[in-house]
Amino acid sequence: MEYGIRALAGVRALAEGRALTTRLILLATDEDGMSTAEYAIGTIAAAAFGAVLYSVVTGDSIVTALTNIIDKALNTAV
Repeated sequence: MEYGIRALAGVRALAEGRALTTRLILLATDEDGMSTAEYAIGTIAAAAFGAVLYSVVTGDSIVTALTNIIDKALNTAV
C-alpha cells in the first residue's frame, strides 16, 4: 500500500511540474502585442506602401483614364 501512495504522489508531482512548465512556456511565448521594433518595421512598410500607391494613382495613365471615364459619364445622352 505504501508503494501505491508514493507512486500516486510521484504522478501528482509530475503533473504539477508539467502544468508549471506549460505556464512558463505560455508566458515566454505570449504575443499579445507588437514590440517597438515591430511597430517601427510596420510603420516603415505602411509608409512605403503609401508612397507607391500615391505614385501609381497620380501617374499620367491613371489620371488620363479617370478623366476619360468622367468625360464619358458627363457626355452620355440619356
